Amino acid sequence: MSTHSGTDTGTRTRTRTRTTPRGTARLRMLALAAAPVLAFAVACGGDGGGAKDEGVASVPDTPTADGSSTAKEDGKKEKEEKKDGGTTGKSAFFDAQMTYVQCMRTKGGVKDFPDPRLSGYLDWAKIDAITDPNGSGEEQKGGKNGVCGPELRKAANLEPERDEQKDYESMLAHAKCMRDNGVSKFANPTMSGGNVIPGGEANPTDPTFDRDSPAYKEAREACKDKLLEGLDGMQ
Repeated sequence: MSTHSGTDTGTRTRTRTRTTPRGTARLRMLALAAAPVLAFAVACGGDGGGAKDEGVASVPDTPTADGSSTAKEDGKKEKEEKKDGGTTGKSAFFDAQMTYVQCMRTKGGVKDFPDPRLSGYLDWAKIDAITDPNGSGEEQKGGKNGVCGPELRKAANLEPERDEQKDYESMLAHAKCMRDNGVSKFANPTMSGGNVIPGGEANPTDPTFDRDSPAYKEAREACKDKLLEGLDGMQ
């Protein structure tokens, strides 16, 4: 969108914003996702270790005081419940994204907001192209005052299950490519508790590189094929 997944603390709620193994929330979507479960990604956009290409931080699951399971087990339970309820699948994901798109075109005030791809993921290249550089970023943040946030979160929750390890490897290759193409401070993604935390800007609240610069855009173009479908804009 993803969930990329955004600004870049905005909509690609593309950090990992959920504790389930499936969700890829876009960094660009973080600003509009007010729920606590969507919040930690802003502070965790990367480990800042731009020079390292290996090393995965792992946070093991631990039992709670009453013996109940924690993040990963709860995520598995949620995934199983959704499968039983028939609420997952590409068709449901696409339909939910179309509902979000329609909201953006009407209540959100972005009449040219593009259709999602056939896969259901938002087309961030087209969204970037229509984003007003002098505006408030509503194209990236769920419309005016985040009015389409509920539709966006519903779509994110219906994103088909992803392979976190493959996502991590894809983002790691992309981060290395970005550094090789001149963006030297582009940070690696990390893994925590079985979930991917995207890399890129080490501190989104205090950017270290200009995403609008020709050099950055050239690097993005050179490295775009390193990212799997649905990961564009996550880092």
